[in-house]
Amino acid sequence: MAAPAAPFSPAAARRATLFALTVVFLDVVGFGLLIPVLPRLIEEIGGIGLDDAARVGGWLFAVYSLLQFLCAPLAGALSDRFGRRPLLLIAIAGLAVDYVVQALAPTLFWLFVGRFAAGICGSSHVIASAMIADANPPETRARSFGLMSAAFGLGFVLGPALGGLLGEFGTRVPFWCAAGLAGVNFLFGLLAVPELLPADRRRPFRLAEANPLGVLAVFARFPGVLPLAAVIGVFFFGGSVYAAVWTFWGMAKFGWSGSMVGLTLAASGLTVALLQGFVSGPAVKRWGERPLAALGLGGAALSCIGFGLAPTTLAVVIMLVINAIEGFAHPMLAALMSRAVPADTQGALQGGISALLSLAMLTGSLFYTQLFGYFLSEAAPFRSPDVPYFVAAVVMTAAFVGFLVWQRRHAA
Repeated sequence: MAAPAAPFSPAAARRATLFALTVVFLDVVGFGLLIPVLPRLIEEIGGIGLDDAARVGGWLFAVYSLLQFLCAPLAGALSDRFGRRPLLLIAIAGLAVDYVVQALAPTLFWLFVGRFAAGICGSSHVIASAMIADANPPETRARSFGLMSAAFGLGFVLGPALGGLLGEFGTRVPFWCAAGLAGVNFLFGLLAVPELLPADRRRPFRLAEANPLGVLAVFARFPGVLPLAAVIGVFFFGGSVYAAVWTFWGMAKFGWSGSMVGLTLAASGLTVALLQGFVSGPAVKRWGERPLAALGLGGAALSCIGFGLAPTTLAVVIMLVINAIEGFAHPMLAALMSRAVPADTQGALQGGISALLSLAMLTGSLFYTQLFGYFLSEAAPFRSPDVPYFVAAVVMTAAFVGFLVWQRRHAA
């Protein structure tokens, strides 16, 4: 479906795209700062060991994901009604407050309070995605979504590396730094962000699309979108293994310190950023979105097997380079879905994709952390930290096969 003529200048579109990418980058830096120190902070506050800390970490992530699942569609639908700018500013300000709460947390309960608030306000990437869709015509959205993945990657280069280093000065220090970054992000948005969704292109607020179950109606309304939503949802579930157990897995299997966790995550972010920043655009022009989506999904399955079999940290680093191919999957699938919906539904679509991500992270974080903890315990038939990765490989393979089926049924 062709988009209507844009009511804004190319310069305004470029500024909006730059701002959206900056929002994502700074948000990911802030989140990445916390990852290397969170296991130690849970152990310190709760007085527990690594296996139990992994289970608590899973529940913390589940709380965050549950609130994201419930609130992301609301944020997307509200941004279609009131514009992107005000919703972005509210989300960013909420994250700044959340990081302060966690920096001061005296008990595990307050860590959960912080994750609760972060889940409500962590919808900035949803609105930023809708802003990118506003600013770019359908033929360039895949490249722009690829740049968003690059911003995610660059954020994970800087954030975890800094978090690991700052964690040497105390487990609370990275939280204060994350709060400062969120504050800077808010000021940038307040002073520089343009609004690209004028009143005549907004649509009435629809309660059915502002809740996570109503998202299915948005997906089902346009041909071919619902099957792609199923594919991307399964892909997200498989990929949640990294957020769920990477830190605990590295500590248990290789004895990584917080700094080493940060460096491995930084290496992962760097490879994804390089791929998306320099390869994604030319690759889309040459081969198109569908082949790259298939490549990303197939690479994701092989990467999970590779991590499970990795015998040394050096092997993990090599696998991180190969795993960058997985970065094609999300932006290409999002671009294919975005092409199929009109301009006034981009916010709802991005909110729906985020809801799928949150649901996958909610279920995946609980599933993989409990699986990890079980196979480290004496109750397991054998003890291995690698089991979650082999299970994730099966899930990724299912996503790959599902996409091939969709592609055959919707051949261009």
